[in-house]
Amino acid sequence: MITLENDAVLVEISAHGAELQRLLSKDSRLEYLWNADSTYWGKHSPILFPFVGGLKNDHYLYEGKSYEMSRHGFAREKTFEIQQVSAHEVLFTLRDDESTRLVYPFEFLLQVRYLLDGNRLRCSYEVTNPSTSILYFSIGGHPAFRVPDSPETVYTDYFLVFNNDISLMRWNLQDGLISDKSEQIELVNKQLSLSPKLFYNDAIVLKNIRSDEVRLGNNKNGHGLLFHFKNFPYFGIWAAKDAPFVCLEPWCGIADSVNHNQQLTEKEGIIKLDPGEYWMREWSVGVF
Repeated sequence: MITLENDAVLVEISAHGAELQRLLSKDSRLEYLWNADSTYWGKHSPILFPFVGGLKNDHYLYEGKSYEMSRHGFAREKTFEIQQVSAHEVLFTLRDDESTRLVYPFEFLLQVRYLLDGNRLRCSYEVTNPSTSILYFSIGGHPAFRVPDSPETVYTDYFLVFNNDISLMRWNLQDGLISDKSEQIELVNKQLSLSPKLFYNDAIVLKNIRSDEVRLGNNKNGHGLLFHFKNFPYFGIWAAKDAPFVCLEPWCGIADSVNHNQQLTEKEGIIKLDPGEYWMREWSVGVF
């Protein structure tokens, strides 16, 4: 387990999946990250790579061959190499190997960087294509935050505020795939009130929202967090049924649609990285 610490926050990250395990505010002494209670959901913040969400029939087609892969890909179950850069920064690395090439026939270099910046934790996904062929991939975050995070509050005291949206277009899921149906969610002063029933029909899946910042707050005290994500064309909001957390999920990629032909090169949101190219996206969370 790697620990990063400064005057404002303390975080812990595991080499297994390069997964964030803890996010503590030293000012409030509040734990902001979900504790992975398996009664509801036994993860903290998995990394979704090389696919986000589910594949139609759990497989895809590439160059005439069929490959099987489970929901959200394999990175979350792999052990990453660790390079401790400083007391405030760590770099995790995952490379293709014989086991990955059985289900994903590409060479890749995936690096996940965590960096403390005042009261913010910054997390970047860095992908390099070391091969002579195009690399096709998707990637996304899945951090879960405690709701409630204070003993004097309950779930319905909490809300999300979007910096640039007055309404949201939710794409409905059908057996984990994107259906043809969508519905509009109206916001009140850019605010979405949280309640367990929001997630009884699975995640809220958003495409091309205008916002790149979401604030999680409550109406009982001044504590919360500010989640920043830029250049992620998809965003998910999810909680397990009646669970005391909410996931804020920035995605570069999305689950297959129910009508997808399963051709990898035609998958919605797939990223095409040319030989030798480098790609990076970053999200951050600040606690208060």
